Amino acid sequence: MNMLKVICNGDHLYDQALAIAQTLKIELNATPEHHLFTLEFDNHEVRLHSHGQGKQNPITVSFHTGEADHRRKFGGGKGQMIAKAVGISGSFKPRVLDATAGLGGDAFVLASLGCHLTLQERSPIAHALLCNGLMRGLAHASQTGNADLEHVLARMQLLNTDSIGSPVRDIDVIYLDPMFPARKKSAAVNKSMKAFHTLIGDDCDADQLLTHALAQEVCRIVVKRPRIAPPVGDKKPSYALEGKSSRFDIYALKKLGGSEA
Repeated sequence: MNMLKVICNGDHLYDQALAIAQTLKIELNATPEHHLFTLEFDNHEVRLHSHGQGKQNPITVSFHTGEADHRRKFGGGKGQMIAKAVGISGSFKPRVLDATAGLGGDAFVLASLGCHLTLQERSPIAHALLCNGLMRGLAHASQTGNADLEHVLARMQLLNTDSIGSPVRDIDVIYLDPMFPARKKSAAVNKSMKAFHTLIGDDCDADQLLTHALAQEVCRIVVKRPRIAPPVGDKKPSYALEGKSSRFDIYALKKLGGSEA
């Protein structure tokens, strides 16, 4: 039994499908056999299918429909906890490096609030899904004349790179949301996302991610954590903002705006 199969059902995204198959060292459109996951490229959309037990919806990234679009329009603006965590205040919008971009949900919220985001995602699978979501979102915005969405997505620059060892320049805040083993009794994570978690794997080097971030010339590091989890690497934050199910640990290095804390 193999873990992943990559298939392409159209010509438009063929080059991308071939590139990721080569990166993962698997054959594109391999002959039928049982796989736990299928990464599917058609002429427009990239989808990740899980073939585990029970009905599971495919995972795809969309910024112009569904939850992301709703939160952009009605999400609470600067009053959201994530906005306070990264230091959005008045007209000040920090430049943020999302060093564990995943499927881009938090980065999209921050871009919706006016921040410029650099997104780093080292998983080729997550990167393919996120890149496709950004491209489809921009295409939709252009076709429908949605200038607001177009401006939001234009503030998101995606890189397929590992943040550990990558230089950080012209950034105010580093944002980390490491992937940890899901709690078995958690009802907050649906079957599809649990499957995605299984395929992508945990960020076992979260300590290194934070250590690298703390060594950079930035004003603060923000780490998203489950509410009752210990700090990453037992490194005590300067302070934390706590919600119902999660919290943000803030490591304040300098006052936002450039002067020393």
